[in-house]
Amino acid sequence: MDYVTVLAVAAENGSEVSNETTPPVEAMWELVTGMGLMEALMFIAFGSVCLFYGWRVFKVLVVIAFALLGMAAGTMAVSKISGFDNRVAAGAIGMGLMAALAIPLMRHAVAILGAAAGGAMTAGLWYACNLTDKYIWAGALIGVIAGGMISFIVFKIAVILFTSMGGSGLMMVGMLALLYLYPLTSEEITSLVNEKRWFVPVAFIAPTILGIIIQNKLVKTHKEWDL
Repeated sequence: MDYVTVLAVAAENGSEVSNETTPPVEAMWELVTGMGLMEALMFIAFGSVCLFYGWRVFKVLVVIAFALLGMAAGTMAVSKISGFDNRVAAGAIGMGLMAALAIPLMRHAVAILGAAAGGAMTAGLWYACNLTDKYIWAGALIGVIAGGMISFIVFKIAVILFTSMGGSGLMMVGMLALLYLYPLTSEEITSLVNEKRWFVPVAFIAPTILGIIIQNKLVKTHKEWDL
């Protein structure tokens, strides 16, 4: 089945959306409900830096992102290796390898993160538009392709895209955690996240767009900014 057919079938079945929360949203909500006040404030503070000033610290952010990716890959791969079950060591090895690779391959790493950011945004739009969850990967694939192409063509756009998206995600999680901790808004925010499919994507994409606009203006005033 080609992608055009997948999109057509998804559009026809858009009204038959499952009531179950998709795994990414469910995982995000579990993180939100398990956070304390200080953690939420840290997420908001770090997210605001990434959202509005990520273009100045993007190298550090790229290394951190790939280190976390390597740690996750290492802990998942350890179960495939017989006679070795030390998840901490496997995670540390994966983290070190990916962080070390990200430094000399900075442009490629930025392009990969830009593609991932594009995929996250289009997957969010797919979810918000009540299209069937079964083919949400198709919506994400569109963003990955578009984001990857743009990232390889215009390096600065890739940096702005992934730092804005990352900052927006951190700020959104922190803000949702604060609202969940506050008794007067706890039930309302729970209802919005679990019952209104448009809420999480809008809360994620709107700040991302704002960050892209602001960072683009700041980059233009800084002529010496580059890799």
